[in-house]
Amino acid sequence: MLAQQRQSAILELIRQRGGVRVSHLVSRFGVSDMTIRRDLEVLAERGLVDKVHGGATLAGPGSAEEPGFAAKSIRQQAEKRAIVERAAGLVEPGMAIALSAGTTTAALAARLADVRGLTVVTNSIPVADALYQNPRADQTVVLTGGIRTPSDALTGPVAEAAIAALNVDLLFLGVHGMSPRTGFTTPNLLEAAVNRRLIGAARRLVVLADHTKWETIGIATIAPLEEADLLITDAGLPPDGRRQIGEQVGELIVVDVY
Repeated sequence: MLAQQRQSAILELIRQRGGVRVSHLVSRFGVSDMTIRRDLEVLAERGLVDKVHGGATLAGPGSAEEPGFAAKSIRQQAEKRAIVERAAGLVEPGMAIALSAGTTTAALAARLADVRGLTVVTNSIPVADALYQNPRADQTVVLTGGIRTPSDALTGPVAEAAIAALNVDLLFLGVHGMSPRTGFTTPNLLEAAVNRRLIGAARRLVVLADHTKWETIGIATIAPLEEADLLITDAGLPPDGRRQIGEQVGELIVVDVY
């Protein structure tokens, strides 16, 4: 196979999966580690991929660019389902919980529709909608007001003031990215401020983040990794990521995807 053909095949793999590791590409194409790294360098120079430690990901948007809710909802669906199933097991009847904005938290909201006596605080319109679609008389949904973002989050001083007066048992936080240097991040400055308010209102912070969020960086830091009591991710997270995250968060749970 010619180098150009191999590079095109590598790019297609990255587009399908969101990212690949050098070791996988070496095995798949039967070439040396150095050859694969040169291929990735070529693709990176063309702006098609981003090189990360041990592999490459599809070239992402700028740190302040925010995809819409609909665009994000179709990504990593199997991973999100596995993460949500594990997260749902943490919720008990009668709890007061908070769900931040995000497609994974919206999926979790739908999964919690049958939990009795649950109070849910959220700044997410899709999260509230998921619970309103299957209403229970013994559930309470508190939706903050605020300024709507592309990800259908409600932000700004109205949302922050609403959250400041509340206390919850658990916060399930969705994030745009995570890295040891920048912590948990988002591309929206106003959303970062609201998320920090949610963290302050919660007795325990549970972050829900699939493997594609590793080494993705948004413009605003929500919190350092060590602030998370628990992080639930999927088995696509590379060993180096597992090690670094595991050293900083309170507990790391990696779920298998079927």
